[in-house]
Amino acid sequence: MKIIITGGAGFIGSHLARRLMLEHHEVHIIDCLHPYYSLERKRKQLSTIDSLCSESFTPLNLLNREETISCFQSILPDAVIHLAALPGVAYSIERPLEYVDYDVKATINVLEACGQSEAKQIIFASSSSVYGNQTGPLKEEMANGNVISPYAASKYSAESFCHVYRHLYGYETKILRFFTVYGPWVRPDMAIGIFLKKLLQNQEITLFGEDRVRDFTYIDDIVDGIYLSLTELHKSEVINIGSGKPISMLSLLQELKQYFPKMEIKKEESRIGDVVQTWADIRKANDLLGYRPQISFAQGLAETVKWAKDNEAFL
Repeated sequence: MKIIITGGAGFIGSHLARRLMLEHHEVHIIDCLHPYYSLERKRKQLSTIDSLCSESFTPLNLLNREETISCFQSILPDAVIHLAALPGVAYSIERPLEYVDYDVKATINVLEACGQSEAKQIIFASSSSVYGNQTGPLKEEMANGNVISPYAASKYSAESFCHVYRHLYGYETKILRFFTVYGPWVRPDMAIGIFLKKLLQNQEITLFGEDRVRDFTYIDDIVDGIYLSLTELHKSEVINIGSGKPISMLSLLQELKQYFPKMEIKKEESRIGDVVQTWADIRKANDLLGYRPQISFAQGLAETVKWAKDNEAFL
């Protein structure tokens, strides 16, 4: 299958690209290398893919409609996996208009380019943030637009445009809502990435809201959910991809203390825009995809800590 991955230089994208290449698909990576976090890190992630395919990367800003359509038409993909987005709740509160650009306008360009290039399916990476501050387990039909950050609003809006362009062009549209992804190359702005960087430097870590709970999902399970959606699902759907086993932030710290026994913690109030809980109801993914998370939190965290110790310069 000929597949475009937008945002392929990122955390999820680079892992996914390797999986697809190992499965012998023809993979084309598009990424603008946005400096939201280290470009050196993104280039390092790309270098791990280059060992599998040396001509897989196209630098492209998806905000350029004409260039995006032209690029897609030159490739004529069977499928598009749209991961490219500006992430981060706190950053979205500071710069909301950038999220309208990168998470909504760019998505519209990708959706149109899919139609113009006659792609058969698109997978859109959405987020558990679209559920707002509801308590779990969260079912797909519970998303109601009552979100609490510009990042979440941009994802919910982009989902709506996915439905529009499915109607306009008729391709299969698969909206996957990811829940708190972690693992090797974890994003440096996420709690686990922030904690590991500080712990490796023997610095105090700050816990914002000790009552918070997250459905931590290991990167390999996320990639598996995407792959199953790509190859086993033959209709448009909205599906949660998570572990289905939420972990409190205090439990996370207890696990980390096994590796960093001298850990010091400062507790502060929750930050504005942060939801209290994420907890995926994954029965739909089980039923439609045969999706079953394989990596326990203890196992996944051990792999992440090991990676961080070996790659401290990229945290």
